[in-house]
Amino acid sequence: MIDVNLRNKAMEMVEEYSGIALSDPYYPSYHIAPPVGLLNDPNGFIQWKGTYHLFYQWMPFHTGHGAKFWAHLTSRDLVDWAWQEPALAPDEWYDRTGCYSGSAVEKDDELLLFYTGNVKDDDGNRETYQCKARSEDGVSFEKVGVQIELPDGFTPHFRDPKVWKMRNEWYMVIGAQTEEKEGCIVLYRSEDLDSWTYEGILASGMGYMWECPDFFRLKDDVLLFSPQGLEEKGIDYRNMYQSGYIIGDFDKGFPEEKFRELDHGFEFYAPQTTEDDQGRRLLVGWMGMPDGGEEYFPTHDNHWIHQMTLPRELLQQGDRVIQKPVEELEKLRTDKLVEENSGSFAGNLPRNIELIMREIEEDIYIDLYDYFSIRLEGRRITIERPAMDGSGKEWRAADLVSPLTEMRMFIDQSSLEIFVNDGEIVFSSRMFPDVDTHECRVKGRSSITAWNLRAEKGAE
Repeated sequence: MIDVNLRNKAMEMVEEYSGIALSDPYYPSYHIAPPVGLLNDPNGFIQWKGTYHLFYQWMPFHTGHGAKFWAHLTSRDLVDWAWQEPALAPDEWYDRTGCYSGSAVEKDDELLLFYTGNVKDDDGNRETYQCKARSEDGVSFEKVGVQIELPDGFTPHFRDPKVWKMRNEWYMVIGAQTEEKEGCIVLYRSEDLDSWTYEGILASGMGYMWECPDFFRLKDDVLLFSPQGLEEKGIDYRNMYQSGYIIGDFDKGFPEEKFRELDHGFEFYAPQTTEDDQGRRLLVGWMGMPDGGEEYFPTHDNHWIHQMTLPRELLQQGDRVIQKPVEELEKLRTDKLVEENSGSFAGNLPRNIELIMREIEEDIYIDLYDYFSIRLEGRRITIERPAMDGSGKEWRAADLVSPLTEMRMFIDQSSLEIFVNDGEIVFSSRMFPDVDTHECRVKGRSSITAWNLRAEKGAE
């Protein structure tokens, strides 16, 4: 069971500072954000006994990184999320400096968590352990202990186990770094989720570290991961780190030259997926970026930082993975604010809206709150905002496969998710315009619809 004193200290922080966080005008209305402190990687995303469970890396004591907990939320519909007690705390010898990222599976009517136990000494030397916890009720978790220790040939940057069942056996992928400082994904196999056999490197060849791996099947096998150390190439790889996928074959391999970025915004990292009882492959990502300027975010003073993306459904079109907002999000709509078919638009809009543009006939330019711009030129979409460190403007871009027909945007106080052509291209970004600025402008021919979205801050 979780250390009561450590849990109580975390909940005391929530009680003392969550009101300040919730009162921040940048705190999201309908996205998942921490009640206090720092949120990063989504963990343990699963639907278990009809309820969606989502855990995340959580530092409750300040807005920096450190010895992370696993925060825990549950939902019946992917829209309304209820806060549960923290599932894991860094309270054992094998995870005392952080219960790092991992995944969840169901076996024998139990909910099992697999995660990385991080241990650092005073000199920064690291040890890493792949660990397991169990729960019979999905609320209280008991740590089972270390399952896998660091194998030969790898540095202690060896973490983020994702577990799944296939061919009547269990498999685990782990993000890793070889002793030659090459990023890779390592594969393990088990018959019982207790004893694990090392199967070797599943994929490698890019950058110096791969984090947060995921494996699933759409029409083909998909390997999802977040590589570090890729060099910028034109409009690609412009973030500090990337998140993307390779469509390949579990038995034949995943060639690194087929890697594609999954999201082209400023803040998107460490996504995790699950399959629900409707057969949908669902994804949630961290709307953040390690070493990506988070120290400049203005929310630190209000005792919180970062948020999740909205849940998305993944589908395969040819050799690409597309992402669609889950249909349940339509429950957020309240009143229709704009229905404009004459073309351009200029007016004030609130910060918790869904904005849909269709029947787009020419190049367009969108300005949101005198802060964030989106422009289409030919088949290239470019987004731009002030750099977080105040050094000027920064931009990201992506090229469409087909002509632009639709752009669907979710704006939530300090975040923007853009789904282009029904999820062909996606941009996820944070934005911090002046809180008193509400003007939005659209130039170009299109039909425009804007919905007000329910503005209830925080999980229940």
